[in-house]
Amino acid sequence: MARPVKPRWVEFSPGVTYFKPAGIRMRDLEEVILGVDEVEALRLKDLIGLEQEQCAERMGIAQSTFQRVLTTARNKVASALIEGKALRVEGGNYLISPLFFTCGRCGSHWRNEDRYLSEPECPECGSKDVASTRGQPDKFHALGPGGGPFGGPGRGRGRRMGARHRHGHGNGPGNRTI
Repeated sequence: MARPVKPRWVEFSPGVTYFKPAGIRMRDLEEVILGVDEVEALRLKDLIGLEQEQCAERMGIAQSTFQRVLTTARNKVASALIEGKALRVEGGNYLISPLFFTCGRCGSHWRNEDRYLSEPECPECGSKDVASTRGQPDKFHALGPGGGPFGGPGRGRGRRMGARHRHGHGNGPGNRTI
């Protein structure tokens, strides 16, 4: 029996989820499906420029798993660009990362409100000397009206989006719970 796939932590929710070649009608296009976890791998490695060890740590997976996710994502993007296919971002095995930050300069605490977390900055003093954690600092332990922190349903777990992934854990683009 195969081992269950471990969800990958994603630190953003993509705002644009469909790309297509100009001048070709939608009905004439083949699609390539790129999972949100694959987009996160591309973002961390190719956009931000982190080392693979750092990327794997931030996604909560082994470096070898990160390498496989990244290679698959790059192959899909290359296929879409070279063969003139549409690229749809949906599904994948992921959880939106409930990151919390603490400023090293002023001691301020805050939670992830930004879609892209390449260089978090303290909202109080503007310092980039910040530490992140997936756990909640003591300041954030109060429960909201929904039972979870900040009024959400609790624990930050929801359903994945997309026709192929209607089961399991994950927060799809419309299901952020933090």
